[in-house]
Amino acid sequence: MLAYSTYSEAGGVGKTTTAANLAVAHARSGLKPLVVPLDPQDGDLSRLFGVDTDRTESVDNIVRHMIRRPSGEFDDLVRTIEGVDIIPEHNMLSDLAEYLQREKEQAEAMGEAFGMHAQLLRVLQEAGVPDEYDVLICDPPATEGPHLYNAIHATRSLVIPVEPSAKGRAAVEGLESLVAGLEDQLDVEVGVLAAVPVGFKNTRDQRTILDEIDYPIPEIIGERASLMEGCWMQQCSAFEYVREHRDRQRDYEIETLAQFDRIARHLEEQVGLEAPNPPEPGDLDHEVLSA
Repeated sequence: MLAYSTYSEAGGVGKTTTAANLAVAHARSGLKPLVVPLDPQDGDLSRLFGVDTDRTESVDNIVRHMIRRPSGEFDDLVRTIEGVDIIPEHNMLSDLAEYLQREKEQAEAMGEAFGMHAQLLRVLQEAGVPDEYDVLICDPPATEGPHLYNAIHATRSLVIPVEPSAKGRAAVEGLESLVAGLEDQLDVEVGVLAAVPVGFKNTRDQRTILDEIDYPIPEIIGERASLMEGCWMQQCSAFEYVREHRDRQRDYEIETLAQFDRIARHLEEQVGLEAPNPPEPGDLDHEVLSA
């Protein structure tokens, strides 16, 4: 199974839209992806895909499963959008640290072990996710904490959207120390599958910044603010937006979709995962297939 978390220390770099569009790109090729977003903020992946209607309700959710208090089956959490299975975010994620700490204290009082940062991995393994799915994508918030630690513990790999700017350069420079710290804290090896520059305008400074990135860069995505804003407005992926909500197809947007397809193939190749029905990159007539 291909598993990765989309992560960037810098906010506003398209982390969530990158995760969503890569998930759809995997699904378009006949693979079965599961997306587990963990961001407690409203502008999250659940909102992007329009599956966050129950986030304030007293319903079963991923946090309840992580603290061993589920009120239903794991499979009942899953919603399917554009061929992608997603576990919607819930407002309980805002207090995830407190819930996990409370459960840890109760477990230790009973002489039991409870790894606060291994609970998402436990839930996914117990639900049979590695056997049922081809791809796992976690989308944690940019800040360090139990959301990020659980995501990385579950996936062990990162895909990093990068803003080609001084802020983006600082975020990339801080990534090595962050990864080393996570490896020590979680006692796992963490790899970087790809860096994905977003908002590239081909300036000299931007080219210099990209030359300094040591991680694989399968594609460089240009400035696509209008396309991504449209995705948020219509609550869909860029593939769905261009196909259903644009009055005409724009070549540069079709090329952006092709880039997401090519990035997905690159990531699959890193773990030897062969897509059964890969589309011609950017082909909007290619049917989304379920594995």
